Amino acid sequence: MSGGTTRTTLRTMTQIPSPAEELRLIDTELRQLDARRTVLLTRRAWLVHALRQTSVRTAPPAPGARRSETTAPGVQNVLLLLGGVLLAVAAVAFTLVGWGHLGITGRSLVLGAVTLAALGAPVLLLRRGLRSTAEALAGIGLVLTVLDAYALYAVALPGTDGVGYAALASAVLAAVWAAYGAVLGAPLRAAGPEARASLRLPLPAAAAAAQLPLLLWAVAASAGAYAITAALLVTAALDAALAPRTPVRSVRAVAAAGAYGLGGWGAFAAGWLSWTSAGPGAAARAAALLLLAASIALTTAWGAPRPGLGTNTATGVAAVGGLIGVVAVGGVLRVSLPDAWTVPGHLVCGIALLAFAGTGLPAPLRRGLALASGCVGTLSVAWALPVVALSLFGPVGRVGSVWSGAPADARAAVTNGLTWPADAVTAPLVLALVAAALVVAVRTAAWRPYALSCALTLAWATLLVLPATLELPYAAALSVHGLVTAALLGYARRTGPRPTALVLALLASLSLAFLALASEGATLTVLAALTVLFAAAAPRPGLGPVAAPAALGYATALVCAAGASLGLQPQHTALLVLLVPVAAALLAARAEDGPTTLSVEITGALAGLLAVALAVAEPALLATVLALCGLIAAGTAVREDRRPVGYAATALFVLASWVRLASWGVGSPEAYTLPVSVAALLLGAYRRRSDTSVSSWTAYAPGLSVTLVPSLFAAWGDGQWQRPLLLGAAALAVTLLGARHRLQAPLVLGGAVLVLDALHELAPYIVQVVDALPRWTPPALAGLLLLALGATYEQRIRDARRVREVLGRMD
Repeated sequence: MSGGTTRTTLRTMTQIPSPAEELRLIDTELRQLDARRTVLLTRRAWLVHALRQTSVRTAPPAPGARRSETTAPGVQNVLLLLGGVLLAVAAVAFTLVGWGHLGITGRSLVLGAVTLAALGAPVLLLRRGLRSTAEALAGIGLVLTVLDAYALYAVALPGTDGVGYAALASAVLAAVWAAYGAVLGAPLRAAGPEARASLRLPLPAAAAAAQLPLLLWAVAASAGAYAITAALLVTAALDAALAPRTPVRSVRAVAAAGAYGLGGWGAFAAGWLSWTSAGPGAAARAAALLLLAASIALTTAWGAPRPGLGTNTATGVAAVGGLIGVVAVGGVLRVSLPDAWTVPGHLVCGIALLAFAGTGLPAPLRRGLALASGCVGTLSVAWALPVVALSLFGPVGRVGSVWSGAPADARAAVTNGLTWPADAVTAPLVLALVAAALVVAVRTAAWRPYALSCALTLAWATLLVLPATLELPYAAALSVHGLVTAALLGYARRTGPRPTALVLALLASLSLAFLALASEGATLTVLAALTVLFAAAAPRPGLGPVAAPAALGYATALVCAAGASLGLQPQHTALLVLLVPVAAALLAARAEDGPTTLSVEITGALAGLLAVALAVAEPALLATVLALCGLIAAGTAVREDRRPVGYAATALFVLASWVRLASWGVGSPEAYTLPVSVAALLLGAYRRRSDTSVSSWTAYAPGLSVTLVPSLFAAWGDGQWQRPLLLGAAALAVTLLGARHRLQAPLVLGGAVLVLDALHELAPYIVQVVDALPRWTPPALAGLLLLALGATYEQRIRDARRVREVLGRMD
């Protein structure tokens, strides 16, 4: 009751003092309060219930409370699915097992009644809003229609062809299911808004059943592989036409799956028929099927983007369609032309796709056709790659038969006993066509440089394989390889540093150098020409890091070849090879960029190692070569930025002296170590003079150790007295010098060697004394020693600390 009513009642009570009237008003007020209380309590109960349901769905489970593992709709769907499956199984079992116990009338009545009941029940269920249950019963009804068809065949048409009847039955079932789904697929209205529902299963089931009739009819008619393939492709075409036009997502998914699956199956089958066709007629029929598949793919991609077909997917579909079209036309060319022209024929068809890619077609279609053309070109180049590899790497086999004589022609020079592919006569044409297509077709600024690099590589490969393909004379093959190298170097010099041109020029020159190994005159001429070509290209900015070391490498090969031509021994040729490290050192000193300098120095070092390897057979000459290498390294170390090369020069000089001593038969280790010690000590003294922070261990320890340690080992194994005496004197001198100049390294090293050398001299007497003593003497002496050490421990610690302080004050 509102506040206004209460105030009016109170005024009335004050105005009417009659007890009867007042009692009546009080009773009326109490009845209104009771009614209002009932309404509020009902509302409160409803709100409490709603809040509890919301908290159960949204609140996390309390600790220890059990959480539901599934939802009520999920349980409902599982139960309905299981129920439908069980009923379907029961129906199948009844049809197959219990069918014979009923007469024809009973059979018809049972199946008809059950089917009608299963198909009619969803109507009532949908009106009540029970769509899941309706879907389950509708599924059972669809299964029962299949059983009805089977029952009709088993009873009334047992002699009919089973495959043909299955084709007809699948078509009828597809039509019936589609009509049933169309009727019950629209929303139905009942008493309230919750009854709005429709069936989703019949329409996609009808679309799935529609995939079978054409294929089964072709199989039933024994029409052959071509007709069966045509049935697959026609069905795929119908699916492709249905998918974009149906608003039902499930039907669109079934149609798309049928279009892709049956279309792919049909395209593969048509391609197989084209590949295995033996004559133009069979190839033409297969080509017609392939063109049908291509038209389906291209038509499908035409309308993109649309639901179920994005732009990228449409591009891929268009590319597949373009490839299928190339296979179609190429299959006819394959049976009409010689085998060697099969790949060029397919390539021409692939290039022809570029004409369509440049028209006013939709963008996904144009991109797809261009992609298909690129795939055809890539496969064609892959087919020609073995010929290119044979032409490039085949001459390497000439290393085992140097100067064996000029071969009969370019093919014999390249193969060197290997087999040349029989159908490789068109390989240069294929490579040239792809190169031309790249130059003409690719106009986009972002892709143009890559296309030109690929075209240059393909043109290079074309010229590389052309002499062997045409079986030109051997001299012509050398000329072509040389001209290709010169042209690429000239192109790189004119346009600046081009990595592609440089790499191709280097590869062509290597192939030319190996190819020239068949003849002495050709080897000398080619190596000289390559040296000049790369030396002329080296000064160009950006070409030096590749051209300069290449020129030095070919110069090294030229010197070796010249030595062999003059009849020189390898050890004498090594002296000529040293001209290359000299040239490399001079060129590196004048180079202006770091990469060229580094590459030239590395090449010179490798040439020096080759000279050393050639001179190994003669130790006296090897010592000369090592000394000359050390002289070249010392000259390089004069440069301010190459000071560390001085260590290599020192090592080379030392090795040269060792080899010389070994050739003279000198076996004393001091003869080998003293030169190293002198050089190391002089270097250490120079370093300490220029940098006073360098310690004596860094400056003098290496030089002293090189001689003192090997001499100490030799003295311990020497039975004479001269070596230990000289070693002791030298160690004493080093110790005194260390003490005089307060240097740790000479003092410690000299003193240690002096003590060990003295122990070696006293060892025989110590052994005699030990043998003369009783057995208990060593333990007693050890005990006395321990007692003495324990008694004077503190004094010895203080003395050791003083010695450490004295050594620490030394440098």
